[in-house]
Amino acid sequence: MQTHFTIDCVIYSFNEGKLQVLLTERNQYPYKDWWALPGFFVEKEEEMEDAVKRILYEHTGLKDIFMEQLGAFAGVKRHPQGRIMTVAFSTIVKYDDVKSKIRPITSYMKQAKWFAINELPELAFDHNQIIQQSLQKLKYSINYSTAVYELLPEKFTLTQLQQVYEAILDKTLDKRNFRKKIANSGFLKELQEVQKGVSYRAARLYKFDKRKFLKQLGVE
Repeated sequence: MQTHFTIDCVIYSFNEGKLQVLLTERNQYPYKDWWALPGFFVEKEEEMEDAVKRILYEHTGLKDIFMEQLGAFAGVKRHPQGRIMTVAFSTIVKYDDVKSKIRPITSYMKQAKWFAINELPELAFDHNQIIQQSLQKLKYSINYSTAVYELLPEKFTLTQLQQVYEAILDKTLDKRNFRKKIANSGFLKELQEVQKGVSYRAARLYKFDKRKFLKQLGVE
């Protein structure tokens, strides 16, 4: 037996210079054939944490992913069947870590696919609103969380780092000022390595020093 509330998952990654979100193509009504956030009903006797893990796995194939609660959405018109509340969760994954694992396990969804955040299709329910709210939270936390670096590979270029900032903030940043600010931050380690396998001039690689970053925030 099902309860009358659902779980929806906002999953971010970064690839090809773009912030991306994972969507699933629905295979049942309402909104059959529409794209939506991975999500479904919570079972009556199911704990919330267990429901998040189950729904995430069934709809995307992903396991052992930490999900942070974003908030509840309970608009009267958000669901064709009436007021059905959803609790939204969000997370960030490294694209290379999950790209080969994405596949729906349930027949409720046809497929799962990454979409650039500024190229989203029309979405089912109020999922556009949920994504926009999660983006606002991500934007507000950009300077005091490790979110930016969780989107990047372990070794990255300053161009990639700037692209992540610009994608989250939705604006173009001055290259010189950005690099000066980052250089003064003290939590990037310049490596004696450059990019490999690129057709253009290879750029220097860097690593994020999480310990120094947290120390600056007063978190030991």
